Amino acid sequence: MPQTLGKNHTQNRLLATISRDTFSLFDRHLKTVDLKQGEILHEPEESVERVYFPESGMISLLVVTKDGAGIEAAIIGREGAVGLHRGLGKRRAFTRAVTQVDALFSVISAEHFADAVKQSEELKDLITRYTEVLWVEAQQIAACNAIHNAEERLCRWLLQTRDRIESDTLPLTQEFLSQMLGIRRTTVTLVARTLQKSGLIKYSRGSIVILDGKGLESVACECYHVIQHETLPLKIGADLPVVK
Repeated sequence: MPQTLGKNHTQNRLLATISRDTFSLFDRHLKTVDLKQGEILHEPEESVERVYFPESGMISLLVVTKDGAGIEAAIIGREGAVGLHRGLGKRRAFTRAVTQVDALFSVISAEHFADAVKQSEELKDLITRYTEVLWVEAQQIAACNAIHNAEERLCRWLLQTRDRIESDTLPLTQEFLSQMLGIRRTTVTLVARTLQKSGLIKYSRGSIVILDGKGLESVACECYHVIQHETLPLKIGADLPVVK
């Protein structure tokens, strides 16, 4: 987990919207960390000790069962953060946070971030708004997992991943997808084969390439558009705002 002093950090959209005066309250404490796929940021019940702002890549928040299995409850890319609520006081994690796609993060200790929040109504408002957004997304995904079939859910998930990493090439294995969606690997294989035959994707060992994004959207459930267009406060794909 190499760490360096960050130079800008504003590839993360939450950090990019913060005013310069507010950003100056904590920017000197931000570090840049490179994380690989599968690295765990925190487990359920652990104290939240760091706040992670993705500059690239993607993380998943997983609800973990007694046997150690997990199913995805939310996806976070550079539009968001992990552990942001820690700025309001000491918190424990409710989910497992795991890196889905190799990523660069801006990271700050929870204590330093909380100190900045105490001095800024802007940061308090940011935390409140983003926590609400994340809660809406988690509810939508919970409903999706309950009522939509494997094909619809897989398409929704591939599109969300594409949007967050801003690439049609997704470095994901079918085993990983089965864990995130809570379905059998054989089901993922069958669905992926069907999508490939339809010309929507191309998959090989450890990689899925989206060939027809519009076609994939037509197969995905409505949850994709709900999450993308109604719950994200900073639309992915829009020009990055400049720090004021």
